[in-house]
Amino acid sequence: MKNRKITILKAIVDEFIETAEPIGSKTLMTKYNLPYSSATIRNDMQSLEEMGYLEKTHVSSGRIPSTKGYKFYCENLMEDKLDNQIVVALKSAISNGRYDLNDAIQQSCDIVSEMTNLATGALGPDSRYQKLEHIKLFPIDERNAVVIFITNTGHTETKNFRFSEDVSVKDIETCCDIINSRLKGTLVDELPEKFEAMKPILEQKIYSHEMLYKAFLNAFTKFASENLYYSKTSNILHQPEYSDIEKIKQLMTMLDNNTVWRRLESNENTNSITTATGSKLQWIDDVAIVKSSFRVNELEEGQLMVVGPSRMDYSKIVAVLEYVADMLERIYGQGRK
Repeated sequence: MKNRKITILKAIVDEFIETAEPIGSKTLMTKYNLPYSSATIRNDMQSLEEMGYLEKTHVSSGRIPSTKGYKFYCENLMEDKLDNQIVVALKSAISNGRYDLNDAIQQSCDIVSEMTNLATGALGPDSRYQKLEHIKLFPIDERNAVVIFITNTGHTETKNFRFSEDVSVKDIETCCDIINSRLKGTLVDELPEKFEAMKPILEQKIYSHEMLYKAFLNAFTKFASENLYYSKTSNILHQPEYSDIEKIKQLMTMLDNNTVWRRLESNENTNSITTATGSKLQWIDDVAIVKSSFRVNELEEGQLMVVGPSRMDYSKIVAVLEYVADMLERIYGQGRK
């Protein structure tokens, strides 16, 4: 692509990200001071459309970027644009390490989502490949306890148990001992089913067996399914693209199905690139996903995600996700390589 067309494409993408309005040659000439005639700009816009980098809307003669145009922009023209306001908020929230990792991730997602009006999420390790190593019990009183689930990868989940009636510490300890002896090495996905089969054993050995059975079954079920966290998904409705009810339905269907995010690479409709700094950008239909990975131990890796319309500020989003990933690794993990 000639330099002139690249300059025009960059201006169109930047302008559309800012305004969400189709771009015409007059806007490019007046706002971006392009040193080309209106006819030359129109001809190049037509050429860029024929090459697949731009699309023409039905309601005006202006153009908007296509997925191919966004990909070219992100691969070749994107500039680092770290938002200082977000950095200050993140440092204030998590840099002192007062939260555990899960809370720090949620705090980070909340801040990014609030300041970008996009859906932000965190994708944890795939539970299909993790096995229960053991559980640890921390009784608080007769009606409250904290149980920590630990997998063979070192991943931990903390669950707070609040009972409607008094439960003895001895009963809770007995239940934990039975689980550790019989479910160690069980795939996390299989824990609910295997634990249900243990109910007769609990009935024989534990007085408060029904309450503990329900509490642990609920915890195992959540442990197997809660590997995806979203923050403030309603914020995304502020984006003008989602005044279209069909687009809202498409997005919400994706957000409700966490297997979608793990199978994006194998979806034939997905366009993907990986930046020089390791972030992954993906487009499927009119939805864009930016992901940045963080490692918390030798075996375990998580991903931060921002999900929104194709028209998003990629320079800002990529920079802030990489900053959050770096911060999480510095505070809670091994540090980025």
